Amino acid sequence: MTVALRFPNRSRYYDATRRAVGFWAHDRAMEAAFFVAEGILRQLQPGMSADEPSMLQAFDAHRDRIQAAAVKAYARGGSGAHALSDDDF
Repeated sequence: MTVALRFPNRSRYYDATRRAVGFWAHDRAMEAAFFVAEGILRQLQPGMSADEPSMLQAFDAHRDRIQAAAVKAYARGGSGAHALSDDDF
């Protein structure tokens, strides 16, 4: 099965409750939500500070890799928000 996930909206946000950066993608008319946690962002960008601006900056610096991981997570199925894991990278 080929996943036709698109990322037309470059917006992302910091979710303090999850300590993660959230973002969206679209599969045709369906919207899918994703979260990448602080721990994964730290793996992608060692030495990152634990504040909101640093987490958003790390997300932006690794957006292509994070979006590729989102495609992989989405292909596994499920509904609701997708929390990216180490296995997705």
